[in-house]
Amino acid sequence: MAAGHGRITCTLNGSTVAFSELSSTYPLKLLSPRLAANAVAIVYMMSYGGGLVCGDRIKLQVRAEGGSRLLLLSQGFTKVFKTRHTNCASTCPSNLLESSALKNNTTVQLVDIYVAPKSAVFLLPDPVTCFAAASYTQVQRFHLSKDSTMILLDWFTSGRKALGEEWMFDRFHSVNEVILDGRRLARDAMLLENRFVQDPVAGDTHQPELSRPLAERLKPYSCYATLFLCGPLVQCIIAHLDEKMRSLSVFRTATPVRVLWAMTPVDDGKVFMIRVAGVETEDVKGWLEESLRPLEDVIGIDTYRKTFV
Repeated sequence: MAAGHGRITCTLNGSTVAFSELSSTYPLKLLSPRLAANAVAIVYMMSYGGGLVCGDRIKLQVRAEGGSRLLLLSQGFTKVFKTRHTNCASTCPSNLLESSALKNNTTVQLVDIYVAPKSAVFLLPDPVTCFAAASYTQVQRFHLSKDSTMILLDWFTSGRKALGEEWMFDRFHSVNEVILDGRRLARDAMLLENRFVQDPVAGDTHQPELSRPLAERLKPYSCYATLFLCGPLVQCIIAHLDEKMRSLSVFRTATPVRVLWAMTPVDDGKVFMIRVAGVETEDVKGWLEESLRPLEDVIGIDTYRKTFV
């Protein structure tokens, strides 16, 4: 198996989820500490060294079969370190991602998740945090079958605010796709770029080239999330959010609200997409924890408590 590759295959064996495959290679690390209740398994996606560095190419393939339920988490924020402008990019087959993602030293993560009928995968990692001068591309694809269930959470922060690195990364590119029985139901792409000019003396990039850098365009919010929901096991969440949205009032405020969010049905309601923006990461985290709470009935209260810690 190539560097940075991982495979997860699980199925339901009686009342527990058994792994027929759980393997990974450096710098990716997969850990399943224990089997949870309610026929749910937990896998933590981690990286050696606490983050992704220049040239890392992560490729993860997940298969949930036989009515199994899999919860995919990360251990802390997914940190993307500064891109070093050297020949540090490792080799990677050109069919993994669009060629534009491999032209430079961009850190790349590709996740393909296949969910069999009656099975479910809940992808609920911690947010991505790009350091100053970092360049990151991720592609996440869910391949669903009839009566399968998914949650896809994709969220990111402005960077290390405490160190003055707010929206100072070079590039963040995220693509999410939902495919049902071979037909694409939804595809969402987000591209955030800062163009910097180089200091000829210091040799470092620090001044934005654009008249309106990301920090100005995205303020006052410092954390953004995109959430996809599909399948029978998340209808309780969709109903909860629909009721929550109906109770909202639209009015002008003197100061920005702490959290903005909206929910949109896609493909006649086969998929629901939610976008969230928060002044602070904890604002978005709190909103997600409360809004997804009906998931407790699906994976168990103790298991759910591990998602937003």
